[in-house]
Order: sequence, then structure tokens, then C-alpha cells
Amino acid sequence: MATVGMREVAALAGVSHGSVSHYLNHPDRVSAELAARIQQAIDTLGFVPNIVGRQLRTGSSSAIAYIAPDVSNPYFATIAEGVEQRAAEAGLSVFIANSNRSRAREDAYLELFQQHRVRGMLVASHEGVEDRLAVIRRRGTPTVLVGQAAVSPEQASVSVDDVAGGALAARHLLDGGRRRLAFVGGPVGIRQVGDRLGGAQRAVDAVPGASLEVLPVEDRTIAGGVEAARDLVARAPEDRPDALFAANDLLALGLLQGLVSAGVRVPEEVALVGYDDIEFAAASLIPITSIRSPHEEFGAAAVDLLVAAFDDPVAGGRRVYAPELVVRASSAAVG
Repeated sequence: MATVGMREVAALAGVSHGSVSHYLNHPDRVSAELAARIQQAIDTLGFVPNIVGRQLRTGSSSAIAYIAPDVSNPYFATIAEGVEQRAAEAGLSVFIANSNRSRAREDAYLELFQQHRVRGMLVASHEGVEDRLAVIRRRGTPTVLVGQAAVSPEQASVSVDDVAGGALAARHLLDGGRRRLAFVGGPVGIRQVGDRLGGAQRAVDAVPGASLEVLPVEDRTIAGGVEAARDLVARAPEDRPDALFAANDLLALGLLQGLVSAGVRVPEEVALVGYDDIEFAAASLIPITSIRSPHEEFGAAAVDLLVAAFDDPVAGGRRVYAPELVVRASSAAVG
């Protein structure tokens, strides 16, 4: 079947080609009678406007992009919901992409969205990405870094104070009488992970007799947490930490599963704190204490910063949120 174009719509509606174009681009400037005739012709013919062609002509788009490292993680899914809602309020549509924690895949999406002339990009990366975003901004496409505090003043970003969050988690465990702490997460070269570890280490260093072991994991997933738990339960009880701070809640859920299935009592033998406060943490069989960041607000804040940068891609702008400790049964005091 041949593709229906504006000329066919114009012929059926009995108007000029220019009138159809005007209706599609500026419907508020077309009379009600003319708009009704054109819309009836569009519905009859099944005409679909060529948005890509319009973008090439005008050099602009009404779409933005959000690249997340793992959309299966409820943390990033919640941010995506906020992005979509605020974008709709601003008259923008959203492309959502999952890099699956792959640098090559992330680079491919960055290039793809530039080719599609999106209006701007929101990027939550599993690693450092500022240098690549700087190149994109110099080409005229504004960007917002999501989940990492930007280093460059020209890079807009939305983040949480992860150093403070790590300190909150460790201090809570220390205040509960725990002294042999372990941090489960990695790679520590990722800024968010390193900041959470750094904050925890600062809190531990302030308490005489306390220690912090680092248990590195490659994947911050439930499976990664289960594997780390297996390594822990293989130790003699006296050689295990008495408290665990997981770099995110998915790891905490895996740790909890692995410990409990091996007969280790949580929190009696090992207290547990996660990070991000996703819904599953509260709904776990043993509800997990977590460090909460207002990720529901991240999406809206990121879109607001992006819209502000439409006229100046290097305007910068930074929003840093304070973390909050949410105490649940996994770290409750015993005795």
C-alpha cells in the first residue's frame, strides 16, 4: 500500500498543501471549520505525519532521551516515570533506553539520539560519562547527568549526597553496637559506589575498635548479593562481619536471601542496611533498612534542568538531595 502524504490529505479536504502543513505545525492558528475538514481527511486516509522529516526541516525536535544503566532496577524505573510525567507537562515526548551497564551500548545510544536530533539527553551512567557529555553539549545538545554530581560547572546534574548516605548507614549500624562492618558493592571506581564506601569509612574511623571490610562485587544485583552471601556463610561464624552495608537494595535483597537460606539470623547475627529504598526493600520478608534518596523527584528535576538548558547547553545547574535513613527490621537492635 502506498504511503499517504499531505497532498492526498489536502486533496480530500479541499484545501492547499500549505494549509495542511499549517494545521499540523500550528493547529491553534487554523479556523475550527478548516481544522475539522483536515482532521476528517487525516482520519479517513490514515495519514501519519513524518516527524523525522519535520525535524530535518526545522532542526529541532519535541523529543528528549533518557539513558539508564538498568531499567530492571526499580530505582531507575521510578526515575523514568518522573521523567515521562514532567516531560509530558512540558509538551515533550521521551525515548527511554537501557544501556545494561555496557559502555559500548551506552555510546551507541548517545550517538543514535544525536542522529535523531533529540532536544536533549538525560543520562544515568554506570561509570564516568562527563567527558562524553561535554562533546555532545559542544555540538549543541544539552545534557543532564542523573545520579552523579557533576564535576564540571557546565554540566547540569541531579544527585544525592552519597558520602552523607554512606555515613548514615554505617553510623546507624555502629549506634546499634555493631563493630565488624562490611561494605558490599563495586566497582569502587564508580563514583556513587566510591562515595558511599567513603562515607561509611569516615563513620567507622570515628569509632575506636570498629572496622570496615570491603567485599567487592561486579554486579550490583540480587544475584550478586546471593553470591556474596555464599562467601560469607562459608566462613566460621566468628570470622563473619556482624553488620553489612550493601551499595544498593538489590544487593541487600540478595544478601538477605543468601543469609537466611543458610540459617544465619538477620538481624540477630548479622544486621543489614541497603541503599535507594526501593519498594521491594520494604516488602521483603524481613523488611530492609535502607538509605532513601528522593528518586521520585529526580526525573522531574532532571527535565526541569534540561528545559532550562535548551537556550544554553552549557548553562549547568546542580541539584543535590540529602539522603534519609529508613530503619526497618533488618537492622533492629537486639537484646
